[in-house]
Amino acid sequence: MQIHRDLSLLPSFKNAVVTIGSFDGVHAGHQEILKRVNTLAREIDGESILITFHPHPRHVVYPDDKSLKLLTTVEEKAELLEQYQLDHMVVVDFTEAFSRQTPDEYIRNFLIEKFQPKKIVIGYDHKFGNKRTGNIEYLKRFEAEFGYSVQEISKQAIDDIAISSTKVRRHLMNGKIESATALLNHRFTLTGTVVKGKQLGTGIGFPTANVHVEELHKLIPAIGIYAVLVNVKGKQYQGMLYIGKSLDNEELSIEVNIFKFEADIYNQEIQLEFVTFVREDQRFHNIEELRFQLEKDRRVVRFLFNKKNELDE
Repeated sequence: MQIHRDLSLLPSFKNAVVTIGSFDGVHAGHQEILKRVNTLAREIDGESILITFHPHPRHVVYPDDKSLKLLTTVEEKAELLEQYQLDHMVVVDFTEAFSRQTPDEYIRNFLIEKFQPKKIVIGYDHKFGNKRTGNIEYLKRFEAEFGYSVQEISKQAIDDIAISSTKVRRHLMNGKIESATALLNHRFTLTGTVVKGKQLGTGIGFPTANVHVEELHKLIPAIGIYAVLVNVKGKQYQGMLYIGKSLDNEELSIEVNIFKFEADIYNQEIQLEFVTFVREDQRFHNIEELRFQLEKDRRVVRFLFNKKNELDE
């Protein structure tokens, strides 16, 4: 899959089959649309293209609305999309100027000029152009003039996708990792850079990598302890993750104890794959209580991984 981030450098697409949307989470509902796009592209010996926007349009149009938390960053989305045989992912820089295009400008100067689509696969409720005044019926008016056909994604399918996205977010905020995984059809991930912490864990035998997540709108699951898989430099390790707040710090802390790992990875990017929720956060009277609980947590996490390996076999 080729990833394009500059509209001025797009190639000339052959028989483009285009779908447009956020595709946040790339969950099971989205995956069905991707299969449909790929099938249509194969039928006309064409190329499958997913157009998505960054920042999310809602964050630009309604900058004061902080309620929408994203399941995937652009990079995480691209990594997931690699699995579904798409030919191209185009990341459009969504700006106020872009949002102010009239529906005609959007169709002529964006869709036609940049993609020359043969088929456009979009939801029945798709809106575009200034103040979202363009819709699927408006797009269909130009089919004959520009030589494309609009393939509508039904209300049922779109509603199912919206419901699934809401459910995934709710499950993650409640620590229901297995339920979220089932809807996503893959594990939820957090990607971030390892930064310096207070090194309290090192002093009690549980060194942790403190993970800074750059994306402000990225959803962070419920506070607590998790079993995670940690991807570092192309290798995967088991680990125990803590999400919570220390007594003297109001900022959320994301710290992972990586099993059988001793390398220095400061300032490097790592990815956490959530496997299961272990327990809620709790406070301790002293360091010994904390150490005892962490030893217990580590045994539980290792047991969970061993049990999972047995089931997979």
